[in-house]
Amino acid sequence: MRQKMADAAANPADCSLCVGEDGNGGFVSVAPNATGGLSCDLRCALPRAPKWPPVLQIPPPESRAVSDGGDLAAGASCRATASCGVAFLVTGSNRSFVASVMDNMIPAHNSSVKLSSDISALADYVLADEDSYNGFGVSSFLQKKCTPNLTLSFAFQSGNITETKDVGCNQRLMLWRDNSWLINDELHRGYYQGNNKKKTNEIAAAYDFLSSDKGNFNVFISYNSTKRFDAYDAGITLTFNKGGWQEPKPVHVPRLINMASNAYLHLRSSSLKISFDFVKEMPRAAILSMGPFDISSLIGQLPYVWTMELLFPVILTSIVYEKQKKLRFFLLNNYGVQFVYYFAYMNLQISFAFLVATCFSSVRTATVTGYFYIIGSGLLGESLFRFYVEDVSLSRYWITLLELFPAFSLYRIIYEFAQSALLENNMNSSGMKWIDLNDPKNGMRSVLIIMVLEWFLFLLLAFYLDHFGSFQNGIRKAAVLFHSHIDKKTIQLQEFKASADNEKADVIKEREMVEQLLLESNNSCSVICDNLKKVYRGKDGNPKKVAVKGLSLSIPRGQCFGVLGPNGAGKTTLINMLTGFTKPTSGTAYIEGMDIQFEMDKIYAGIGVCPQHDLLWETLTGREHLMFYGRLKNLRGAALAQAVDQSLKSVRLFAGGVADKLLGTYSGGMKRRLSVAISLIGDPKVVYMDEPSSGLDPASRKLLWNAVKSAKQDRAIILTTHSMEEAEALCDRIGIVANGSLQCIGNSKELKAKYGGSYVLTVTTAAGEVEQMKRLVQFISPTMQRVYHISGTQKFEMPKQEVRICEVFQAMEHTKSRMTVSAWGLADTTLEDVFIRVARESDSTSSMN
Repeated sequence: MRQKMADAAANPADCSLCVGEDGNGGFVSVAPNATGGLSCDLRCALPRAPKWPPVLQIPPPESRAVSDGGDLAAGASCRATASCGVAFLVTGSNRSFVASVMDNMIPAHNSSVKLSSDISALADYVLADEDSYNGFGVSSFLQKKCTPNLTLSFAFQSGNITETKDVGCNQRLMLWRDNSWLINDELHRGYYQGNNKKKTNEIAAAYDFLSSDKGNFNVFISYNSTKRFDAYDAGITLTFNKGGWQEPKPVHVPRLINMASNAYLHLRSSSLKISFDFVKEMPRAAILSMGPFDISSLIGQLPYVWTMELLFPVILTSIVYEKQKKLRFFLLNNYGVQFVYYFAYMNLQISFAFLVATCFSSVRTATVTGYFYIIGSGLLGESLFRFYVEDVSLSRYWITLLELFPAFSLYRIIYEFAQSALLENNMNSSGMKWIDLNDPKNGMRSVLIIMVLEWFLFLLLAFYLDHFGSFQNGIRKAAVLFHSHIDKKTIQLQEFKASADNEKADVIKEREMVEQLLLESNNSCSVICDNLKKVYRGKDGNPKKVAVKGLSLSIPRGQCFGVLGPNGAGKTTLINMLTGFTKPTSGTAYIEGMDIQFEMDKIYAGIGVCPQHDLLWETLTGREHLMFYGRLKNLRGAALAQAVDQSLKSVRLFAGGVADKLLGTYSGGMKRRLSVAISLIGDPKVVYMDEPSSGLDPASRKLLWNAVKSAKQDRAIILTTHSMEEAEALCDRIGIVANGSLQCIGNSKELKAKYGGSYVLTVTTAAGEVEQMKRLVQFISPTMQRVYHISGTQKFEMPKQEVRICEVFQAMEHTKSRMTVSAWGLADTTLEDVFIRVARESDSTSSMN
């Protein structure tokens, strides 16, 4: 190779001379460059890349680390004879296991071998390269112990020619180290640092098996990723253009992993093995070279250079302008004074930004406000604050008060620095010095004190507000830390008394149950809502909106609790508070004993959420969604794969390859089912489902119900829905919410018995017989109520305690002989009737209030 390049150098006119094969089926050519040397470039296409064996990079013999009493020694005698072994450093928590792995790391071959078959026959041999170009790129093969004259012969394809190569044996040294710190230190000391640096104690690689054992395999591998190239003949340079020529690179990482993996598999079963047969390059097209100074490389740099250089005249103009106008007070005042003041102000600015950020939830609003702050404070400083500073008759206390505003502190600093510089120019003053800070006239000491104090104060306030949301919540947190449970109840007592008068017996009983549970140290309730309240501030002159009014609720494990209510009743707001999306105005809730006000970071690990609107990524597949959320729930490996498959099957998204399609191809119902599957993965103890079956067809809804029934066995589920059928099928208890408050609570039968204790009689007669039918029904049930009347069809509610079903049937059969009865029917109260009645009563009560 070198001889061919030298021949080309002697004959620079022959620019297309092929000087050697690159080992990949392509060729290397040289051309004269501007300095009289040669540039090397790839010109030939590589449509079908040949196979070549994976090669491990090892240090050259003269710089290898050797073992000497457990340490690495330089200057060993084996370096002179090029017989030093190849060192690998190993460590791990289980030394006996690591020793067993190391014994099986490299297959043993006790005699010379000659291979003439396909290149895949080399898979059982760990081929190595000593960092320098050496024909095919293989210089030896590794063995646990090398016998004299042990060689390996194999055939390989070079262009259109089949060649044979013989390589010798290199012995591997497995050196144990007690911990990874020792390994890191030795790797650093033996790291290759350049052609002109001394190279000793180089390590081939290092293995840290961490906590691996026979049932758990986890390894951390360190290797040298640099590539060593020795200098060629003078005047010849190698040029590597984009996609250009390279010699066959050793494949470090795959071979290192393959060695460790096969050793571990051998411990599990002697018949298991991962065969690493060969590697291939990507096919490539021919590359047209224009030499080292081609147009594309030149133009590619210019835009960036021009862009950066455009800043130079701007900076230059500003500096010369300051020099011309004698405005360079930065040079006239003491650098140390300026550094301290500017450093203090910049940190104050950062802490002030953190504090102000607690007031914003929109980036656009914060940005606009920030610019208004800059412009407004600058104008006020120049037009107002400056005259206050220059007016000696004004009390300095007012100046100090204004400097509490950070922008005015900055203006005062710049003003005083400028005045000191002006005095130096006109009166031979020395500018602002450290001693001048004691002068009460310039006020610089007070400005510095204000900035430093505000710096720390703003940081503390920003942390406080970011963590608690408001001063009220922070005070309440302090009360909890001091176990002042009674004081907390005193604060809420007035709200409780105001609402208790309007609450029904079942709601009051539930509130008392919550109070009792809060007094117990251990209870079986997964969710306890303690007088939760959420009030939204009114905007644009509108009154405030009370979304949730003092709701108290307890949900034990293994129960599905249904929350029913009309639109705007507060269902989603309740879910948002329990999941941490919205902070409650007052009250709190405990999820598995943890307070939502202060421990949401811990709560998130044990809950699942199916929100009302799907929170999904269109560019991910259904399986990828579940893999992502499963990892967030600390699922790994086989457990994660099993949980993902089970979740997909439970919502009928597994078959037909649906799970591996992008979400953009899913229908609305399929996305809804995926959201339910996400909420159940990872075995959460509490699951929130906000209208989970919306948009589902009847068959999918039935499958979803089965999944929910199966999931509620060992967890608490809170489910909001508008489907009465769904509530009766899934929910063990139901709470109806209207106007932000809990109106009633109980199971389906209890609610229908208490709030719907009546039969519903529907009768269709001729239009002229409507009143006659009404009188007949009133005779059967004196306290009946007609709840529906249109075109001869009437619907009556009759209390169960004053009606016998047999009497209704007898009366209607007798009436058919005297009146025209087209149709009639008698039905028991449904959950839907209860819902409508409770909602209507709540609206009437709210309007009266």
